Amino acid sequence: MKITLLHNESCPSTSDALERLNRVLERLGEDAEVEVILVSTEAEARERGFLGSPTILVNGADIEVDSAAGSDANPAAFQACRIYRRPDGRVSPLPPEELIEQAIQRSRDAGS
Repeated sequence: MKITLLHNESCPSTSDALERLNRVLERLGEDAEVEVILVSTEAEARERGFLGSPTILVNGADIEVDSAAGSDANPAAFQACRIYRRPDGRVSPLPPEELIEQAIQRSRDAGS
């Protein structure tokens, strides 16, 4: 399993998102390669499907299925912070652990 954390230079949530990601991987006993990539141009944002910082991809798929399916990469996203919807309906600049866990499980299910 390959996991990519995309971020921009001004994102204050990158290290916290990486901590959450690592905590979920440890809890699930998943030995995954995690690549952290700085997105610094509009072209990179478009090429990588970057929806704002931080964005987490599991085997190339955005962890937030609805966002990934319903929108194209925003070329200006390389400068923007991303907002995630929490299970209780509120928003957060960090991806909820449940969302990360669900994405990992989808990837596991697809691989079996």
